[in-house]
Parts: sequence; structure tokens; C-alpha cells
Amino acid sequence: MSSRADVFVVGGGPAGLAAAIAARKKGLSVVVADGAQFPIEKACGEGLMPATLAALTRLGVQVSKEHGYAFHGIKFLDESLAAKGEFPQGAGLGIRRTVLHEHLVRAAERVGVRMLWNTPVSAIQHDCVQAGGQSFQYRWLIGADGVQSRVAKWFGLDRLSTSHRRFARQQHFRIAPWSPFVEIYWAADSQAYVTPVASDEVCVVFMSRDRHARIPALLEIHPELNKRLLGAATSSVERGAIAGTRVLRRVAHGNVLLVGDASGIVDAITGEGLRLGFEQAFAAIEAIAQHDVNSYNRTHPAISRRSMNMARLLLSIDGRPMLRRRVMGALSDKPELFQSLLSIHTAGSRWSDRLAAGAGLGLKLLFA
Repeated sequence: MSSRADVFVVGGGPAGLAAAIAARKKGLSVVVADGAQFPIEKACGEGLMPATLAALTRLGVQVSKEHGYAFHGIKFLDESLAAKGEFPQGAGLGIRRTVLHEHLVRAAERVGVRMLWNTPVSAIQHDCVQAGGQSFQYRWLIGADGVQSRVAKWFGLDRLSTSHRRFARQQHFRIAPWSPFVEIYWAADSQAYVTPVASDEVCVVFMSRDRHARIPALLEIHPELNKRLLGAATSSVERGAIAGTRVLRRVAHGNVLLVGDASGIVDAITGEGLRLGFEQAFAAIEAIAQHDVNSYNRTHPAISRRSMNMARLLLSIDGRPMLRRRVMGALSDKPELFQSLLSIHTAGSRWSDRLAAGAGLGLKLLFA
């Protein structure tokens, strides 16, 4: 005996839940299956940018500073150099991943999504899923099962056009936030991201190309941050994740669509992973509603284009200390340049604004 659903979602993380909620808002029946237990933890930066908060509101998910800790912009630090900018559209929010996941699950349940936890998917055909010993007939399949997506592999959607791998290590520290900004510490071949998530806790994530690096050794590379955290107790276990950049040749075929990390990733240096996953979910469900799945192959790259370009720009100075110091010096001397770049990244802008910011930075570097 099999159950039926218009949409079957493999993966109950944020992107999968966003797709499920969006599908229910279109009047479609939805089942979500995940092999993990709720709530799902993940090694991520835990900072929600203003546009990400707007996407959550669209989903009917309301999170506020009572659920985490507000931050007002981004600050880059490189030894004695610093550059910072505030978000033009309001504050962001640092929030523990498990807290955010609980809000998304409750929102999905409110709109009638059927949730199956501890239910790994064992087999998929073009119209049927085997999960947890049950059979489910579906019209549309959403793969939201992460960067190593089995759905992508099963349906031949895992062919890459671009791949650049980095590795993330995350841990929480019991210490009062010392800055109203998300701080990004730059060093040779790595960055450290500090996000306030509570009045007495920060989330620290390191990004590097060394798969074997662990947080104690990475802290030694970032002495200013190491000094900040000296004596602070850890409040979570150290976690790791694959990061970097992955671009797939296709993200949809037939009645199968990929969202979130399953559909590719933009380097975490942009802080835009969750927003991109939510926007992809909206676009995927709109393609389903229009019975034009292939349109999602066209809209998906546009969703991540600005973030992809910003990641390339920022990573162009990773591992190039002389260039990095010149760029950081330019941004430190001209705060309006950093503010302009942040506004372009988080709020979008006209081409004239982009050209002005790029020209200003280029001239500053030329005559540095």
C-alpha cells in the first residue's frame, strides 16, 4: 500500500522545508523525509542577513532578537587594518541553527506538510520513493539532501561545471559578543567568522583549504581572535563541513528539481547560503506551478549570480597576502568603498553604483 503526494521532498533542512512550505502555499500536498532526527544541526555561520530575514517572513517564519542576537553589518579585520559597513536595509540576526530549524519545522507543520524524521530514502523511481519501509507515489520530486546529494546522483544531475572546495570548522564559545558586527578575520589561507548568537555566546567558523585543520590550530593562525577567546568555555562540539563553490550543469530534469546545497553552493564567505536556498525553493515551486520545470534551469543561475561574483572578488585575495594587505588598506582608508561593496552585496544596486565602487577601489589600489 502506497501513499501519495504532489511533492516529495528529500531532505528536511532549511531549503527543503522552504520548498515544502512554498508548495503548500500553492495548494500542493507535500511529504518531507529526512534520515536525521529533528532538530538538525549543521556547521554554518548562523548569521541571517537582512534579505534572508525577508525570505523567512515570506515563508511565514518570524524570528527576532529574542531568538538570537541582532548584528548591524560586517567588519573585516587583518592585523592592524579594519573595514566595516552597516546594512542599508536594517539589522541581521545571529541565531543557532537548531533554533532556526525548529521555527521552520513548526511553520511547515502549520501549513500541513507531512514530516518524516529518521526516515532515510532508500530507493527512487521516476514516480515512486521508498522511505522508511514505506512507498510514496509523487508527481514532483525535490532534492534538498545536501552537497553530496543522492537525488542528484540518482537522476544524473550531479555533473559539475565548476568546483572549488574549501572546508569549514565550527564551534560555539560562551562569551558576551564584543561587536555589533559579524567579524571576519583574515589570515594566510583562512578566514574566521564570528557571529553573535546570544547575549553570552558567539559562533566561530573557520574556512580554509586544509581538510585536516582543526580549531585549536586555526586559532593560532588568528592571534587577535585567539586573544579574544582566551579563557572562554566552548558551548558546543567542533563540527566540520564541506564548503567552497560547486556549480551544476543542470538543477532540474523531468519531474526532479534540486534546491539548496544539493543544487550547488556559493562559497560561505558571502554569508548568503540560506537566502540562496530559500530563493531557489521559491523558484523551483513556481516552475512546478507553471508546469515548466526547465525554466528553473534558467532562473537558478540568476539567483546566485551576484553572490557568486562577490565570492570570486573576495577569494581573489585569499592566499595572496600582499594583495590582501593592499585591498584591506584601501578599504580601511576609504570606509565608503567598503560600505558601497556591502550595499551591492546585500541589497543589490544599479550598474552605475557597481562601476563607481569598482573604479574607486581600483584607483585606490593603483596609487597605493
